[in-house]
Order: sequence, then structure tokens, then C-alpha cells
Amino acid sequence: MDILLTPLRRIPVVRGDVFHAIKASAPGFAGFGEAYFSSVDTGAIKGWKRHREMTMNLVVPSGAVEFVLFDGEPGGAGEYRSVTLSPASDESYQRLTVPPGLWMAFAGRGGGLNLVLNFASIEHRPDEADNRPLEDFAWNWGP
Repeated sequence: MDILLTPLRRIPVVRGDVFHAIKASAPGFAGFGEAYFSSVDTGAIKGWKRHREMTMNLVVPSGAVEFVLFDGEPGGAGEYRSVTLSPASDESYQRLTVPPGLWMAFAGRGGGLNLVLNFASIEHRPDEADNRPLEDFAWNWGP
């Protein structure tokens, strides 16, 4: 599965840390279309979605979010991969780059605000992505 996880810098500052997200020279940067935030309630799941053109660069600046990616067709064989991002530690504060063609869903795993920043390579267009219900995929989300 062709995803990229990039460790991000958390810069300690006396009155509040700075959390790096992306720069044009970073691995995974595929252009800029728009940036937006999505929140996901604790225990809630959003997805499944597959972009045909958009590269997503995903950062979680608050809470914890589990991303599940699937390379295959719904109901068929394929590879799953799960990644949890959070600013809670240097190890989990990373940027997830998802190229076009992979299915993705995500779940809120933190106890407070679970926030995702998508730094997208193109502007959102409803006709550019496919959506499917959660039950179309054989992933056990657990608690």
C-alpha cells in the first residue's frame, strides 16, 4: 500500500507549542487545492471514501484519530492498514499522505475534540470521489 507517514516537528514554546503540518518541499506534497478541518466524535466513524484525483495530507492537531485504508474493491480481497495519529507524543504526531485510489474511513479515538486537517492537492469536487457504507468493508472497528 503506497501511503507515506512523515514525522512532524513539535516545537516547544513557552506560551504554547507550535505544531508543524506541511511545507512545499515536504515528501508527500502534491500541490495545494484547499485545506479544511473535519471533526469526528469519540467512537464515531466517517467513511468509506475513495478519491480518484485528490492526494490527502492528513494531520491530527487535537485528540486521536484512527485512519483505516483499504487497497482493493469493497467486498473483495485487498490490503487493510490502520494508522492512529495524535499530537500526544512525538511518535504519533505525523502526517499521513494518502494518494488517490485508496479507500479510507476514520474513527474518533480521543476523549475530547478529535480534529483532522486535510491539506488537499485539489479543491473538493463531489464528482471526484466515491462513497460507500461502512458495512461494505470487512474491517472490525472494535470499541
